[in-house]
Amino acid sequence: MRTAVHGMPRIGPGRALKRALEGYWAGRVTADQLEETAASIRRQNWQTMVAAGIDFVPSNDFSLYDHVLDAAVLVGAVPPWFGGGGGGDRPGLEPYFALARGGEANGQPVAPLELTKWFDTNYHHLVPELGPGTDFRADGAKVVGELTEASEQGIATMPALLGPLTLLLRSSARPTGFDVLGLLDPLVDAYVDVLAELQRRGVRWVRLDEPSLVEERSAEELGALERAYRRLTERGDRPAIAISTFFGPVGEAMPVVRDLPVEGVGLDFCLGRENLDLLRDVGGLPDKVLFAGVVDGRNVWANDLEATLAELDRLEELARETVVSTSCSLLHVPLALSAEESLDPDVAPWLSFAHEKLEELAVLARASGEGRPSVDQALEANRAALRARRESARVVDPAVRQRVAALGEADPRRSSPYPERARAQQSALGLPRLPTTTIGSFPQTPELRTARAAWRAGRLDDAEYRRSLRHEIDRVVSLQEEVGLDVLVHGEPERDDMVRYFADQLTGFVLPAEGWVQSYGSRCVRPPVLYGDVSRPAPMTLEWTAYAQSRTTRPVKGMLTGPVTMLRWSFVRDDQSQAATTVQLALAIGDELVDLQAAGTAVIQVDEPALREGLPLRRADRPGYLAWATRAFRLVTSAAGPATQVHTHMCYAQLGDIVDALADLDIDVVSLEAARAGMGLLGDLVDARYRGGVGPGVYDVHSPTVPELDQLVALVGQAVETLGVERLWVNPDCGLK
Repeated sequence: MRTAVHGMPRIGPGRALKRALEGYWAGRVTADQLEETAASIRRQNWQTMVAAGIDFVPSNDFSLYDHVLDAAVLVGAVPPWFGGGGGGDRPGLEPYFALARGGEANGQPVAPLELTKWFDTNYHHLVPELGPGTDFRADGAKVVGELTEASEQGIATMPALLGPLTLLLRSSARPTGFDVLGLLDPLVDAYVDVLAELQRRGVRWVRLDEPSLVEERSAEELGALERAYRRLTERGDRPAIAISTFFGPVGEAMPVVRDLPVEGVGLDFCLGRENLDLLRDVGGLPDKVLFAGVVDGRNVWANDLEATLAELDRLEELARETVVSTSCSLLHVPLALSAEESLDPDVAPWLSFAHEKLEELAVLARASGEGRPSVDQALEANRAALRARRESARVVDPAVRQRVAALGEADPRRSSPYPERARAQQSALGLPRLPTTTIGSFPQTPELRTARAAWRAGRLDDAEYRRSLRHEIDRVVSLQEEVGLDVLVHGEPERDDMVRYFADQLTGFVLPAEGWVQSYGSRCVRPPVLYGDVSRPAPMTLEWTAYAQSRTTRPVKGMLTGPVTMLRWSFVRDDQSQAATTVQLALAIGDELVDLQAAGTAVIQVDEPALREGLPLRRADRPGYLAWATRAFRLVTSAAGPATQVHTHMCYAQLGDIVDALADLDIDVVSLEAARAGMGLLGDLVDARYRGGVGPGVYDVHSPTVPELDQLVALVGQAVETLGVERLWVNPDCGLK
């Protein structure tokens, strides 16, 4: 069997791209130096794939910021000030980054594009804006440039492009209500030009990614898909096309996909196990190449190679040729286990990062082609690792299991309804109209980072490190009092990450030191690995929250990360249901809330930015998910008394889809990302069941643009007009870190 990869991590060893990008934005790195770093990462990725024996090596999977933004540039779906298009040189970096981050173009201030989650992942993509004035024109400079780079190294690649239907469906309509599907024909014309150029360059295969097909699609949308691919393939001057889907089963789209006039089809058999039966139901793909996504690009657990080989045997009967493939791009996992010098030796053999997944592809391909004996050693090592994980005493904690069992189907809720709680909280807190607060984190100062690094290296003792943290809390509390905020935060100087901080103090987690994954642009995170049962051995935040409260008479929020976000932003165990794992997390975090309340913390924020992200892509699966996800949140907060004000925070997702679930969280205040979207979400809250407080973000903390005062006043005024002054808080979109 041949092998294929959807894409590789873009950040490079040691987060080289992050450092180059932030250096460029700060003026320390030139454009040429930035491009050399990017070229080096691409070169290393290609060479690593070739060394692993990958047959379909992708190009154009790299991005300086975001692949959806790159797709918009490819077809000219950019504002008029952006420039470029028509196949000329790619516009300069400044307009590109202005679209991503805000800034200036032609001397005028420019707002960034909206940012949202890439389907149900923690990767954020920029949202192109399409309208009646959109003028699609092919600009293949980036695609051709990377193709040429690889060719100069003797590597033939398979360019990867975001498919036209998904590009339209992941864009926003400007003005609202505009039918973006009406732009399909001129958009396809631009793609036809790009494909013709790739054919002239000698490209044999191109991959068009259409992950939107794993969501429910209407008959009109599936008809648009058929029309688009008929037009893409009717001309002879094009490479062979593989349409690829990932992140789940394609459902009702399978018959349409089967009949498309393309040469290859990519399907996800990890998150989309139903695709096997769907393929059988339509008679397979007898005239097509099946790119079988059997190596998981979303999680870090070692592949069960024997089980996968059995699955490949079944798939071979259903297509003209079966190619062993990743389920999606490997940008969602860390680069290499070899970089982990101190990872727990018991857990490390259970894991597989991007480089190890290439090795898994190679083993599967050789075993299928040359037979099992050719890879006996690799298969035996895999069996031993899987067996060790199943039998490890570290995975199951009887005390945790007994606590969950005792809970049964109980659904604890707060003791009083919201109106009674609101009166008790106002009496206790005495807040003014339009109370002000921040989301929680403050910037990690250079002094703080230096102290933490010295402490971890053993050059700074515990007592001195704790003094540095108290000094930073003093500074942050004093600053907020001086500014005049109503509800303060301690700034979280002890935390380098809102998930890893808690994971480090809970059982059942390990924390890879170099397990960086791109979230968007230069923003990288290191998800913990959740391998076993979860409990809280000791308080995690109590000391710092109590200290901050001792330094002020104003209320200080206790800051906790919610159970769904802990789940979604970790690489989570796959040996039990996510619902069961989330209950364990909720009970552990709930213990912390009890301690905070007992210590006198009157306002407690339980952040759940990942609640919307976890929403299943298929609507039929959503009620079940929301039932166990909101129950887990209530397990955390049910012990909060009437006078304890419970907040949550959510950001950078299409929150309109879960607005009714806010009532099921049984919270008192929700803060939301709203500035980039122009307060567009507030209309959804008018008729929602949720009647508590709302803090719509009035400025975007991820943009370098400083808003003018009148802009902030206008946003607050818009919020007051929509929801009324009694419910509103004033805060930024997200934490200030």
